[in-house]
Amino acid sequence: MTAINNASLFARLMVRAGFIVLLGAVSLVSAAWLYAHTAADDAYDRILVGAALQMVESLVITDGDMKIALPSSAFELLGLAGRDRIFYRVIGPNGATLTGYGDLQNDASAQESHSGPVLRDGEFRGADVRIVTVARALADAGKSGWTYIVLAQTTEARQDLVSELTTRAILLVAVMSGLAMAATALAARYSLKPLADLGTALSSRDPQDLTPLRVDVPREISPFVSSINHFIVRLDQRVKLLQRYVADSAHQIRTPLTALSAQVSLINEDNLQPEDRRHLERVRDRAAELGRFTNQLLNHAMVIHRFDSAQLSPMSLNDVARKAFRASVPITIDPDAVVSFEAPDEDLTVMADMLSLREAITNLIDNALKHGMQSHLDVRVARAGNLARVEVEDDGPGIPPELWPQVTQRFVSNSSDGKTSGLGFAIASDVASALGGRIGFRQKNETTGFTTFLELPIHNVSAE
Repeated sequence: MTAINNASLFARLMVRAGFIVLLGAVSLVSAAWLYAHTAADDAYDRILVGAALQMVESLVITDGDMKIALPSSAFELLGLAGRDRIFYRVIGPNGATLTGYGDLQNDASAQESHSGPVLRDGEFRGADVRIVTVARALADAGKSGWTYIVLAQTTEARQDLVSELTTRAILLVAVMSGLAMAATALAARYSLKPLADLGTALSSRDPQDLTPLRVDVPREISPFVSSINHFIVRLDQRVKLLQRYVADSAHQIRTPLTALSAQVSLINEDNLQPEDRRHLERVRDRAAELGRFTNQLLNHAMVIHRFDSAQLSPMSLNDVARKAFRASVPITIDPDAVVSFEAPDEDLTVMADMLSLREAITNLIDNALKHGMQSHLDVRVARAGNLARVEVEDDGPGIPPELWPQVTQRFVSNSSDGKTSGLGFAIASDVASALGGRIGFRQKNETTGFTTFLELPIHNVSAE
């Protein structure tokens, strides 16, 4: 039942049409077999009765004795059925067999009615036969009474004729059924084309287009289109409401956080006890962490929204990575720290959305700055076969390999100190997946530090 429910409309129509065609074909073949059987019986019965009548007409009485000279034309007529065997018996008025097979039984009804040829089915010497009995009255001074001709013919020829006619009917019905199914398939495809056109119209719409559909469809599909348009209107209202909520939330959350940070920075630490200074430092850290997490949440929402609406275009990964590097590395970084950016001479082009890709690279660099880097950070753009790669390498302890599958999840620890990375890797992973790439990690060794990288397919501009 589940397979039928999940089948396409075309498959459902073809199954039902096939069932109807099959039912019709079975009915036609049954009718053809019945007609063939009746036609064969009628044709061969006429031959059998004709031969029997010729034989009975050959009965004569000469000088008081009954004589019969079986006509050769009768046997020639029966010989048209070459595979059949012929049995006959001539019975005189006294019931004695004048000639033929004495064990060929006469029909009792023919003896009683004398109304004409009597046909019946029977069996003689292990073979199915068709038997005709013809009676003739004798009115002679020496001989009087009824004489009977019993003629039997096996049924091979008529069965062959029935098989031949039925086979031809089956072939004809099969051809007609095949043509009917082909015509049904064409009609179903043509009838269902408006649904395919409707699907094309929906899939080709711009993600930001939430206006009602304007397509010409048959009357039967109009309620479906009306329901879609009603859903689109409701979705548009929900999206606008969500956008207002996100904008209001961003403003309402960022404003008090900024004010809180400003107020904390105005506190004079000179008059505070050491214990109070530690509490104040914790407040600063928590406020900064809350601000960072809030920005990540809003950026994550922005990334998801942009991939639902923004169109991808070719862009230079070198330029995007350089802008992300400049935006991520603060001017207040430790002067003793070594921070570098390297890009190849080859301009690596990828299909992406500028803001989302820059946000992903920024998050990788930000994670390295806050959770990995001790005194060294390298950001590199390189080519790896058909892939363009942005590598962020730091000299920190790195992430244990057993945690690599988990760190791209939201608010999962990516460092040995147990602190969570928030949404940084989650945002980068979502962007990479949406662009057909991935993020990965390379363990540190004696010559290199811990590396996080983002890989994207290289876009071939010359192929366009």
